[in-house]
Amino acid sequence: MAKTNPSTVARNKRVRRIRKKIVGTSEQPRLRVFKSSKHIYAQIIDDSSGVTLASMSTVDKAFESDDEKGKTSAAKKVGLVIAERAKAAGITKVVFDRGGYIYQGRVKSLSDGAREGGLEF
Repeated sequence: MAKTNPSTVARNKRVRRIRKKIVGTSEQPRLRVFKSSKHIYAQIIDDSSGVTLASMSTVDKAFESDDEKGKTSAAKKVGLVIAERAKAAGITKVVFDRGGYIYQGRVKSLSDGAREGGLEF
């Protein structure tokens, strides 16, 4: 059953509009962001083969909060870890897919963490 919440419908329209322009390849995969009210998720996806190459989230077992407060600091930490996992997979350049969200707050913090970790957008 499809979600009919107006904000969810609007975000899904934005996602489809963005995905027309953004495509991840094997040389430059797509860094996709999804956020819920409590958690944030990041995946590096190769769209040509339809494979997730690396992923990280705040619910991942490898994620530890370390007394940091706030969701933006957690998002930055997720960005750093996803960059580390991407480097381990041999990925240095990605295309950033903000997932229909505004580029501010947790989304911006995650991308800043990924850049600090060594990923190029």
